[in-house]
Amino acid sequence: MSSDRRALPGDPRVRELVRQAQGVSRRRFLAGAAGVVGAGALLGACGTAGPTQAGDGGRGDGPLRWANWTQYLDQDEDSTSFPTLVAFEESSGIDVEYYEDIEDNDSFYGKISRQLENGQDVGYDVVTLTDWMAARWIRQQHVAELDRTRIPNAENILPNLAAVDFDDGRRFSLTWQSGFAGIAWNREVIPDGLRSVSDLWDPQYRGRVLVLSEMRDTIGLLMLENGMDPAGSWTTDDWFDALDVVQRNLADGQIRQVRGNSYTQDLASGDAVACIAWSGDITSLNYENDGKFAFAIPDAGGTLWSDNLMVPKASSRRAQAEDLFDYYYDPVVAAEVAAWVNYVTPVQGAQEAMTQIDPELAEDPMIFPTEEILSQVHVFRTLTPAEEERYNGQFLEAIGA
Repeated sequence: MSSDRRALPGDPRVRELVRQAQGVSRRRFLAGAAGVVGAGALLGACGTAGPTQAGDGGRGDGPLRWANWTQYLDQDEDSTSFPTLVAFEESSGIDVEYYEDIEDNDSFYGKISRQLENGQDVGYDVVTLTDWMAARWIRQQHVAELDRTRIPNAENILPNLAAVDFDDGRRFSLTWQSGFAGIAWNREVIPDGLRSVSDLWDPQYRGRVLVLSEMRDTIGLLMLENGMDPAGSWTTDDWFDALDVVQRNLADGQIRQVRGNSYTQDLASGDAVACIAWSGDITSLNYENDGKFAFAIPDAGGTLWSDNLMVPKASSRRAQAEDLFDYYYDPVVAAEVAAWVNYVTPVQGAQEAMTQIDPELAEDPMIFPTEEILSQVHVFRTLTPAEEERYNGQFLEAIGA
């Protein structure tokens, strides 16, 4: 597509398409949508198993293929399409195939690692990976360098996300969303609530507790509980002290399962009543379950993480991906996404735009965190390659992955 036909997100045509496509925030929609399918079943507009072959569709004239986590993009009221993505397709002329294919970083990496190592197309032109996995891809040179002149809206990135140690100058990645890991529980079963990770080990919850398969969140919270800052200079003994807690509670049946993104299914079904959880997921579950669940950052502190948009090096659709990135860094578009996914948006100006969508969400500290909340959370420090191989491998072995 020639540049003179390309409509940028700031173009009034795009703003109008987004305005027409957007409905209400997920909170408002689900609050008044009795009988309508819940957000937990929103899979109708995307593939769930990924491209049939890793090499298919990699031609420059093919669709742009985007791999993301579940419930991580705005949905329409019929649960059949993604309004902001539809608006992007209409304004840019670029077709997008959207796949909710990321359960956790390790399992996704395992599916495509051979193609990555061989420099082959992996079946996706855009991937959405957590900081530490993004760092691995960048370090191993699996990621295409972005042409920032094609992404002028990238200047809207929040200052604290503009400079990261794994991607100096943001040459290879841009933040998609950020969020917190903390503890969550079923209010009906645990009316008095929880304050610490140690509360999960109460015998009355045996077999109904979940922890996350993302090592940095589960181990990070346990390290904080033990008085160690995962962002600081902890030792191997500190790490193993936290891992021992996981192993002990798995062995005696306190922990039901170690789960990735699908842990919310166990909460919704009642099979689990307490867990280590991600902030936006619990907000979403509450919209569907009348506020049945609670989320809190533990007294000892929580973790802060980000997921990042990147282009695999073998993709032939980098320019189209850059158009997509630029579009989602428009504050109006970013606000519409945040109104649905309820995670921390990385885009400056999105809070002001949110006031036009849902004024209450514009004041939600889980989407627009206060300095007080940010002071309670910690970013797990970047591991060296040797540390990552050792600690990640031992964690996966301990949880039976």
